[in-house]
Amino acid sequence: MSSQLIESFFDHLEVERGLSPHTIKAYRNDLKQYARWLKVDILKADSSLIGQYVSELRKRYGPSSIARKLSAIRMFYRFLHSEGKGSGNPLEDITSPRPGRKIPRYLSLKEVERLLNAPSGNTLLEIRDRAILEVLYGAGLRISELVNLNLSDLKLKQGWIRVLGKGSKERIIPLGKKACQWVRRYLRARRTGKGEDGPLFCNRYGERISRQSCWKMIKKYARKAGINKEMSPHTLRHSFATHLLSRDADLRSVQELLGHSNISTTQIYTHITQERLRRVYKKYHPRA
Repeated sequence: MSSQLIESFFDHLEVERGLSPHTIKAYRNDLKQYARWLKVDILKADSSLIGQYVSELRKRYGPSSIARKLSAIRMFYRFLHSEGKGSGNPLEDITSPRPGRKIPRYLSLKEVERLLNAPSGNTLLEIRDRAILEVLYGAGLRISELVNLNLSDLKLKQGWIRVLGKGSKERIIPLGKKACQWVRRYLRARRTGKGEDGPLFCNRYGERISRQSCWKMIKKYARKAGINKEMSPHTLRHSFATHLLSRDADLRSVQELLGHSNISTTQIYTHITQERLRRVYKKYHPRA
């Protein structure tokens, strides 16, 4: 009975909710783990029993993992209730733990310099790669924003670039001299006949470069530059924000540059502002 209900639930998530295969796979594992732990029928579980389950989870998992597992279970019981099965949602009185925010990984200035210099710039693809790295770091873009750039988004003479961010929100942000120089060099080397609505960065076949190809390229040059830190798609974006704040940029300006709709998202970088305040205090306070 439980297995049939669980399969019906995942059919609902895939067909009606349209969740990604990755999310569905994670929820499936979470719900099967819960079903194996239960000593009673899944329809008869109450908040007391689930409270015991949460206590068991705390021995093995962090807040983020527990929150996701409870989310899967909560959605499952809501589905059962909507289907007329079960007496209610036993998680109504169960609060998910609030995950703490991790300090984002970023590169030092020297590491960024090594990474940017890793492409030799002797071939068209190496010139393109250098331009991509310069734009990612110079403008603090998400990889998805970079690969979706079109030629019409460039204002190289003015040193600006138009970016379409999350929620189709457009922002106009400055692009540094180095990034502009390498983009110009790439466009000269490319000698493309595409119109101004065509993609800015292309693969070897002249089509828009993919996020996956772009990310593989970054990891390749990180290895070449001898950077042993764990890299993520946001590493250069985090480095961009970190270096601005460490040089006294205010949080609100960085928020606008990054395209964050809420200042609280930008506050993951407050460890930088706190460190700067500590340096200022030690330098200027007579009793420090």
